[in-house]
Amino acid sequence: MSGFKGLALAGTACMLFALSSGAAMASSHREAPNIAKMPKVDNTDVYAFQSYEAGKTGMTTIIANFIPDQSPGGGPNYYTMDPDALYQIHIDNNGDAKEDLTYSFQFTNTLQNGTGITLNVGGTTNAIALRYAGAVAKPQDPNLAENEAYTLTQITGDQRSGTRATVTNASGGGSSFTKPLDNVGNKTVPQYNAYANQFIYTITIPGCSTPGRAFVGQREEAFAINLGPTFDLVNYVPIEGDSAPFAGDGKGFPGGITQSRNNDDLVGKKNVTSIALEIPTACLTGSGNGVIGVWSTVNLPQARALTPAPTYDVPSYSGGAYVQVSRLGMPLVNELVIGLKDKNLFNAAAPTQDSALAGYVTNPTFPALLDALFRQAVNSTLGTSFTNLAPTNFPRNDLVAAFLTGIKGLNQMSTVTASEMIRLNTAVPPTPQASQQTYGVVADDLAGFPNGRRPGDDVTDIVLRVAMGRLCYPVPIKGVQTDLGLCKPADASTGQVAYTDGAPISARDLMATFPYLNAPIPGSPRSARDAIAAMPAQQ
Repeated sequence: MSGFKGLALAGTACMLFALSSGAAMASSHREAPNIAKMPKVDNTDVYAFQSYEAGKTGMTTIIANFIPDQSPGGGPNYYTMDPDALYQIHIDNNGDAKEDLTYSFQFTNTLQNGTGITLNVGGTTNAIALRYAGAVAKPQDPNLAENEAYTLTQITGDQRSGTRATVTNASGGGSSFTKPLDNVGNKTVPQYNAYANQFIYTITIPGCSTPGRAFVGQREEAFAINLGPTFDLVNYVPIEGDSAPFAGDGKGFPGGITQSRNNDDLVGKKNVTSIALEIPTACLTGSGNGVIGVWSTVNLPQARALTPAPTYDVPSYSGGAYVQVSRLGMPLVNELVIGLKDKNLFNAAAPTQDSALAGYVTNPTFPALLDALFRQAVNSTLGTSFTNLAPTNFPRNDLVAAFLTGIKGLNQMSTVTASEMIRLNTAVPPTPQASQQTYGVVADDLAGFPNGRRPGDDVTDIVLRVAMGRLCYPVPIKGVQTDLGLCKPADASTGQVAYTDGAPISARDLMATFPYLNAPIPGSPRSARDAIAAMPAQQ
């Protein structure tokens, strides 16, 4: 494994590697031992941001992704949701770390005519083996052997005991919505974009005078990460190798990684299943200060028993109280922050219980691991005697602010309860897609991560840099270098190093309209898949 061939340190001649104008690893894919056994309920990413689609001022978009690492050609069953599960998006709008609003999705799968599509073969009628028997172009298409639908419920107050109200289709008032077939390929679904757009519903939200929108379906993965090498003990030099990202001049860190889609194991190669909501912001903020906390969970019945005679309708038996098995707010928390022994516990915990695990944030192990991996190589290469490459301010108040409380003056609620969730200041206007900065707040784009999270925010690089002490240095806020007062430069010797995994993402790689994530990669033909994988990242 390559070691650092040098290190950019504040106050030295190596400052050319310092962070340029701003800017950190997979978000939550197979991140805990227990959830790795249950991919249908594995929550991979959560996004929360002010809608930047033209004409959508005053709307908030929330996206929760599930079922990681979907191979585009993953037939014949592809990727349906678990009908036993409750998939939920939670909103805290007063800062007590408890949900004030919950949007709960429950799915059902049904066979056409109760049997699926059948064929008479030699006088015997049998069901076909596939989920479709011809080209598919519309909801409830007669060529579909199986249909997947869902209901959407708004819960005000406690998710278990609060007031429940049905979200309905604004066109006709129905309470059942349909999920599109995954992108099997261009022979089965010749015009996938046009097909999938029929499943974007305008919805009537109880207590909200303005309608919203909902979509559930397969999308192309948008979480950029150099996955395999990162988890191979960071098997690359994780500092920008060009003078600036995409410069292509090799004048950055000697031997450092440069930005390329070839470094990415997910974007352009894998799909996910997205639950996307667009809701009027005024219907989410309640009586707080305009900052909302957002997280997603999945609950399953406590008991599940296998049956020796499973059928399509009854593959197993489930019962008992619902138990939380997956949870996600901020990216990379359970993946890189929570210790292995407590990962399953974190997925089951409510935000109000986070104090029991706060030590993983105040005294994090990941920066210490990077120090252990690379300090000797740095000292050997530079002839120095650094005693620690990781920040030394304990407790790490900078990480507490970024992950547990929000940053004062940016996205902190009026009542502060330390808890892990995405915090979005809805008073900050959205940045148009063309002007978005991939490094968010530290690049002076206040509408970006960690003030919410947009699909084009490079959270891998941002989190990595924040973990190594970026917030101990001033950050540009409205053009003014601002000391956040969380820690000091002396606490973070490498806090201005341009750490990166070399897997870029930007808003320009994605759609500018709801549901923002790109259409899924088709399972066929291979030439179409290869063309998407070969598309260069946009700057």
